[in-house]
Amino acid sequence: MALSNSNQSSPPPYSDCVSVNNFLFISGQVGINRDTGLLVDTGFEDEAIQVMKNIESLLNTENLKFSDLVHVTIYLKNMKNYQPLNKIYATFFLDKFPARVCIAVADLPLHANLEIAATAATRS
Repeated sequence: MALSNSNQSSPPPYSDCVSVNNFLFISGQVGINRDTGLLVDTGFEDEAIQVMKNIESLLNTENLKFSDLVHVTIYLKNMKNYQPLNKIYATFFLDKFPARVCIAVADLPLHANLEIAATAATRS
């Protein structure tokens, strides 16, 4: 979901996902509830679940699943959330995990605690 900003009259200059050459590139997702348009602020775990649901929604638009992910980049504002994130993240996968990198950052859009970008291999 593209980030919204009340001071912004047009959508941000990026796509939620782009399919190219048998890959789906998913832009960084934060914990915005797609029904309310607001960042989930009821705790890190709830925010992380929302991020994963947002990724799942984008995968579903291309008839893909978490098992189709080949690479994930995670941005965390606080590395103390690394283990709680791993517990939630693992519940979205049935078998294999994609390659992954996790980076600590100073801040994220909307002051989110977590952002995840991903790449999936599409079925040809």
